[in-house]
Amino acid sequence: MQHSPDEPDVNDARSSRDGLDVVVIGGYLGAGKTTLINHLLREASGQRIAVMVNDFGEIGIDADLILGQDGDVLQLAGGCICCSVGSDLVESLMALATRNPRPDRVLIETSGVALPGQVARGAALAPGLVIDGVVVMADAQAIRTQSADRHVGDTVRAQLGQADLLLLNKTEHETPEALEALQTWLVNLAPRARIIPCSEAQVPAELVLGLRPNAPNASRASNFSNTSVSSSADRPAPLARRAALARASRGQRPAASIFDSLSLALPDPCDVHQLATLLTDPALGLVRVKGWVPDRHGGRHLLQMVGDRWRCTPAPVDPGAPDAGRLMLIGLRDRLDPLRIDAILKRCVS
Repeated sequence: MQHSPDEPDVNDARSSRDGLDVVVIGGYLGAGKTTLINHLLREASGQRIAVMVNDFGEIGIDADLILGQDGDVLQLAGGCICCSVGSDLVESLMALATRNPRPDRVLIETSGVALPGQVARGAALAPGLVIDGVVVMADAQAIRTQSADRHVGDTVRAQLGQADLLLLNKTEHETPEALEALQTWLVNLAPRARIIPCSEAQVPAELVLGLRPNAPNASRASNFSNTSVSSSADRPAPLARRAALARASRGQRPAASIFDSLSLALPDPCDVHQLATLLTDPALGLVRVKGWVPDRHGGRHLLQMVGDRWRCTPAPVDPGAPDAGRLMLIGLRDRLDPLRIDAILKRCVS
């Protein structure tokens, strides 16, 4: 994926079509990484997730998710596994990529004092793997104190600065005013990240595990409202009405009051890289984008975006596929504007 100029590219130019996507999850001790991983395993929706940890004792996989153990691999429910990282991360990842059946996605849970960006750069050296994003957990009640600590403050601040998604956890005890001030303060420490407040690490799994527009359940988002729109130029009024309906629809979980999702049909060829760049504008409130985009040369590309990190790779064209051109997007409910996104699509087409 593309990065800001001062951030090394951890993905090189390798294709994601056959690559195994890797998400690195970091954050200081007690931020909620274990809670997040257990939540993601429960919400995997059929994806085979591989969780990599330094040692099984360092992460508490919920007992009811564990089906058995085979050497250094825990067999988990839903076809997921948990593997212990050996002495060499790249070697362990390469071995994981050759498993049959192969995982759909890998989560690397770092230790509380590790720098997730460094882990991501190391993981990117494994052939056939691509870094989908770096997710950093932060404890809303402790992060200010931790960042100012003379012993660990440098590490905590470095972790925040390497985040693509910053999950600000344990916000249930914060007042709205204190939470807003904390997020404003974090912007300077995590300038590249989309900051997502949450409690008990309860965020839509799609934010971390990624959107799968070719999956059976891709037209819906289980934990938050969904709006399906077309990029046709003659339908601005329906777009606005559907956005209003989406914002009025509240789900059963707290995340439903924070996020909206959009499913966009892309019937016309466009400038794929221009589209990717424009969609990373923080003002759009987007945190996740994935889909197939037709280009101006008769091909199409797989576009993926996490925070301000994006990757665009050539993909095969299937003329018979109903979703030959389609984007799935997740954004912050109070900022996601289908009309503005539609205008961006028109700009990239013209």
